[in-house]
Amino acid sequence: MTDKTVPGMSARRTAIVGGLMVATGPLSLTLYTPALPTLVVDLGTTDAGAKLTLTVYFAAFALAQLICGPLSDRFGRRSVGISFFVIYVLGSLLSAAAPNLELLFLGRFIQGFGVSAGVALSRAMVRDQFVGSEAIRILTLINLILTVTPAVAPTLGSVILLLGTWHLMFVVMAGFGLAIVALLATSARETLPETARVPFRPSVIVGNYRRLLVAPAFLFPSLLLGLTFSGFHGFTALLPFVLIEGIGLTPFQFAMAMLVQTASFISGNLVVGFLSTRISSERLVTCALALLGLSGLGFAILPHAFPGSVIAIMIPVGVWMLGLAFISPVATTAAMSGFGAIAGAAGALTGFFQVGGGFAGSLAASTLFPDAFSALTTQLPLVAALTIAVALLDRWRIRH
Repeated sequence: MTDKTVPGMSARRTAIVGGLMVATGPLSLTLYTPALPTLVVDLGTTDAGAKLTLTVYFAAFALAQLICGPLSDRFGRRSVGISFFVIYVLGSLLSAAAPNLELLFLGRFIQGFGVSAGVALSRAMVRDQFVGSEAIRILTLINLILTVTPAVAPTLGSVILLLGTWHLMFVVMAGFGLAIVALLATSARETLPETARVPFRPSVIVGNYRRLLVAPAFLFPSLLLGLTFSGFHGFTALLPFVLIEGIGLTPFQFAMAMLVQTASFISGNLVVGFLSTRISSERLVTCALALLGLSGLGFAILPHAFPGSVIAIMIPVGVWMLGLAFISPVATTAAMSGFGAIAGAAGALTGFFQVGGGFAGSLAASTLFPDAFSALTTQLPLVAALTIAVALLDRWRIRH
């Protein structure tokens, strides 16, 4: 269901362009996670200070989407994407040159601001052109492409540490950002026709966001996204300290352990891609809730039952990623399905919930617990329980 007033893009091209844009976010997160303990020593900071570089990034990432989405509804997806990824490149270069933690915070903030375009615009581009099970299929393809970066990034980060310092990692990020700018300039097409564009005025923007936030059909799926991603980014911030500092893995061994996370997410996306046209969205969400519940129990029990075991930690991580693969495209499609006229704002606000959940998860993991192990075994079971409760409340609302 492509709008004929603009050339549009094929499903495959939309998935490739959208997937690479979205992949920049986890690249900026996972590439340098093996270097977090090293960064603590180099910058003379604490574990909490190093983890806050993730939190600053998430905060900018979440808030900037609220600007990026309406800008794309007014000026189009392609030009706004190019502008924001140029900002991302500048933030990467500033981070690469940062001599202290304060400038690294600034660079990470600018990075997060620029990379916000990835989530907001990829979803808007899908909604501009596709609906229903076809949209779920495209978003699943985008998620599958998204997994390539986390699969490679920790290993690449470990190799970079052997060749240089953590500064070099941000140079690599800048190069990836330049590649996205070139891709948008040469291979992407504008998916939003001139006739469908919305004025960029504060009253219009606030009105659109208010319309979305008071709509239960938008709010509940967005809350599910926020909660599941808060769990994901919570353990992303914690695992380097649990596995490298706590258990004693080398950065390369850590990268190998993280392949469990990536393989689970890839497997989940493949299964969802197969099932999306065969079973209902409600059944996909039921599968996701069962997996998240099992993962929460695993985090609560296994690390205590088998102290010092990498497998006891990575099993619940892998099960969580399976659940995330099931719930993400379904919840995103459900949240945006009734708001095609303001797809940029809807994509931005779903992204805000998703990345805002990541911000809340990483902030809680960094500040509310005495150590990383306690955070991992307490926070994740609580998030799993809350996610299931929200999903059940949504089903009750629909049926009554």
